[in-house]
Amino acid sequence: MSHTRVFVTGLGTTSPVGGDVDSTWTALLAGQSGVRRLEQDWAEELPVKIAASAAVEPTAVLERVKARRLDRSTQFAMVAAMEAWADSGLADTEVDGERLGVAMASGIGGVQTLLANYDLLKEKGPRRVSPLSIPMLMPNAPAANISLLVGAKAGVSTPISACASGNEGIALAVDQIRLGRADIVLAGGTEAAIHPLPMAAFAQMMALSKREGDPTVVSRPWDVGRDGFVLGEGAGVLVLESEEHARARGARIYAEVRGAGITADSHDIAQPDPRGLGGARAIMRALHESDLSASDIKHINAHATSTPQGDLAEGMMIHSTLGEHADQVVVTSTKSMTGHLLGGAGALESIATVLALYHRVVPPTINLDNPDPGVDLDIATKPRDLPAGDIAALNNSFGFGGANVAVAFASS
Repeated sequence: MSHTRVFVTGLGTTSPVGGDVDSTWTALLAGQSGVRRLEQDWAEELPVKIAASAAVEPTAVLERVKARRLDRSTQFAMVAAMEAWADSGLADTEVDGERLGVAMASGIGGVQTLLANYDLLKEKGPRRVSPLSIPMLMPNAPAANISLLVGAKAGVSTPISACASGNEGIALAVDQIRLGRADIVLAGGTEAAIHPLPMAAFAQMMALSKREGDPTVVSRPWDVGRDGFVLGEGAGVLVLESEEHARARGARIYAEVRGAGITADSHDIAQPDPRGLGGARAIMRALHESDLSASDIKHINAHATSTPQGDLAEGMMIHSTLGEHADQVVVTSTKSMTGHLLGGAGALESIATVLALYHRVVPPTINLDNPDPGVDLDIATKPRDLPAGDIAALNNSFGFGGANVAVAFASS
């Protein structure tokens, strides 16, 4: 594989704290939580009645007729892709579709379409099932629809690795560019699983927090009172571009994607390796591929979902890989505000990592009232400045099945 440099030239998101990149970034810096109580009737029967719903409904952005032909997960992906494409400046230029790719991930796919049409099948019979069900529920629907939006004719892929999917999409996009298969790739992840079945299932496996009271204080990574994550929804898309292509058109460059590490725990289908060995190997591989040393890393946007075991394991990973330099790294978990977007988490958090490098400021982790003594990290609880000069950052994502992905970004 070549060492072609890959730059981030466009960003787009719709998240629980904002309907676009600017509003999301402003909310993250302000420490605003997007977790709220669910008002739907179906939520009353659930053991968990809170989630981090999208701040802006996708139908407020998309044409209503087109939106009806898309699962909610694809709607989010389209909103984020439209913003990223416009932000990159490529929407106003002629792009060779055969050099343009998509790597858009999802952990669960079109679950809302699937379950809604199954209900129709049971209640009203097979003739009432939508003929659009399959192209709406298939996991590659977000990637396929983005490809139609921008005319992408190179590889159009859908990595599915649970909560590591979004970061895996970014890693795949970098590979596609370095292998010479594309000059530009729209990469990221999306998820829309705030629905009674996924929520009941996550609650039954004791993954979701059942904390009562104010919803905004429930997601609390690294706090001794953490008891599970909060389910979120939304999408994030990054436009990744080869250096040659970006320089030739005078693109604005947010950051460079230096490399990624992908590993598997082979430990348990749901629980992470308690020693964090698989995640540590992913971080080490990301550093090696990026030609970065531990001392180059000044910031980590951690996976830290607010689960008892996962947060501890990630702390071990950071110390085992960065060693004496771990104390010099400003760590944060934006999931404290956005909840956990599953397959969209890595993409949204990569955007936050890129913006932290670009603006030289790290968003806080909120709700960290009583830090777990087993996690000895420099965790930002208010916005923290990053140093000037050439610096790098990591974004970690870990998922069910033992999937681990770390992506390394550097200031440009």
